[in-house]
Amino acid sequence: MTAPARFPTLADFGRDPWWLMLVKAVAIFAFLVVTVLVAILAERKVMARMQRRLGPNRVGWHGALQSLADGVKLALKEGLTPIGVDKVLYVLAPIISVVPAIMAFAVIPMGPMVSVFGHRTPLQLTDLPVGVLYILAVTSIGVYGIVLAGWASSSTYPLLGGLRSTAQVISYEIAMGLTFAAVFLLSATMSTSGIVAGQSGRCYVWVVLPFLVIYAISWVGATTRAPFPLPAAAGELVGGFHTEYSSLKFAMFMLAEYINMATVSALAATLFLGGWQVPWPVSLWSGANSGWWPLLWFVIKVWVFLFVFIWLRTTLPRLRYDQFMTLGWKVLIPFALAWVLVVAVITEATRGWAAWSAGLIYAAAGLVVTAALLKAVFAVVGGRSIDSSAASTGPEGAHDKPFDPFAGGFPVPPLPGQVLPKESADA
Repeated sequence: MTAPARFPTLADFGRDPWWLMLVKAVAIFAFLVVTVLVAILAERKVMARMQRRLGPNRVGWHGALQSLADGVKLALKEGLTPIGVDKVLYVLAPIISVVPAIMAFAVIPMGPMVSVFGHRTPLQLTDLPVGVLYILAVTSIGVYGIVLAGWASSSTYPLLGGLRSTAQVISYEIAMGLTFAAVFLLSATMSTSGIVAGQSGRCYVWVVLPFLVIYAISWVGATTRAPFPLPAAAGELVGGFHTEYSSLKFAMFMLAEYINMATVSALAATLFLGGWQVPWPVSLWSGANSGWWPLLWFVIKVWVFLFVFIWLRTTLPRLRYDQFMTLGWKVLIPFALAWVLVVAVITEATRGWAAWSAGLIYAAAGLVVTAALLKAVFAVVGGRSIDSSAASTGPEGAHDKPFDPFAGGFPVPPLPGQVLPKESADA
């Protein structure tokens, strides 16, 4: 009979020999690179299938080597450095973007204690008492690469893309950080291995469902993916912050984007879906969560979230900037704060209760809050204001008031709910 899996603790880290630490670090890097290559190919294939067309099908078996060929081609292209750039920051920017993206994966638990060449070691490079906060801090550093890329390029469009990225990451990482609070309350720890151990026999997704919805929206915003690609909105920024980059430096920005996708997907699986633990009914098999099997369950969960990234890019148009900021500051952050208070109250009120009865209360409150959250999100995405002062009182609504498009000295288009004066419209 297969022995049950032993959950790693903080005491299990830091005891590996140097060569084993090096092997684990190289394995994580290889895993991320392979994930990026497969994700790019899968994205092009899935998008083609959803849009009823053919994807890559020439290089390799059914186009399997297309991502590798594109990467090699991009790396071997001539690297151009525009005149007038800040050369030091121009070169450092892509490095600052990609290195923190790789470092964040160091504390992601990918499996239980396993045997590697006779050494018992966790399938995780390291862990910290504040492991989740480490991920949030390291991924926040990556935005400096985007900002510095826009600044160092000495060009208008990259600078605008860098400024947009600053506002975007600040707005959505606040909401993302708040989603961690309920998980901390439930697991009583901030270490990633401890959070996975706290989900033995249950997943937090059923307890804190609103936070999964908020996190799902926030991770798309924080990784600047569609429908939130504001720092690289090709419609008005001609590529955004990386307009002046080419060759290997441009490839590093793309590598950082896809590694960040893998990191936030792995973090979502860790916080809400039990990490490397297999869900029911596969968990009825006694050996499902032992040995190297949990690594397979972890990879499957990560790819479920990666598929959501691809699905959103294929199906949703890009949001306007005002919709984007309204969604972050007026919907996600207030709902996240409110749900933190609700979870804290329920946790204290149900202390000593049976797990199933407390879980029912969490689930009922979560469904109500999730329904209200989705309603507010659809209102913002649909272009309607969520302010009570904007309620319609007539055929055109009380918020449909004329405004002066030349008030600032140059013409600006009307925002949703604003109408041009009749004389301006006639002109």
